[in-house]
Amino acid sequence: ACLEDCYTALCHLAERDGVDATGLAVHGQSAGGGLAAATAHLARDRGGPPLRLQSLGIPELDDRLDTPSMRAFGDTPLWSHPQAVHSWEYYLGGRPADGYAAPARMADLAGLPPAYVVTCELDPLRDEGITYAMRLLEAGVSVELHTFPGTFHGSAIAQGAAVVARMDAELVGVLQRA
Repeated sequence: ACLEDCYTALCHLAERDGVDATGLAVHGQSAGGGLAAATAHLARDRGGPPLRLQSLGIPELDDRLDTPSMRAFGDTPLWSHPQAVHSWEYYLGGRPADGYAAPARMADLAGLPPAYVVTCELDPLRDEGITYAMRLLEAGVSVELHTFPGTFHGSAIAQGAAVVARMDAELVGVLQRA
């Protein structure tokens, strides 16, 4: 239901008076990053609305939870392997994941909009974001990938940190350019 809600909202936005339907982007962080990626897949597969950008911030993309960073950062602040397990259990509700639920499982990434992918160095989700970005590049999708050093999942809570200011400024710049 979450993904269908995201896609429905995108369609309604594209149809609103005063909205340039050729200038739309999707953005999400963490589980929202996974939903943004899946919404881009739905828009591609259902014939629109067209997207100029998919912005995936520290995205949760792969229910298999078998990357080196997921194994290495089992007890990190704000996000950990056990939390990821529960997140996927709740989201999938006992159903097997397909590429719309877990975009890392999607076989075909061609034809997706350009992507801006942010990962954090000390985040269990780091490697799935990097791997997904690499797969997008292999599929011919333009990608801007940035891994912020010394950061962890949810670093944005440290609003006074210089690296968080850089993260925020970069996101705004990417969205403005798109």
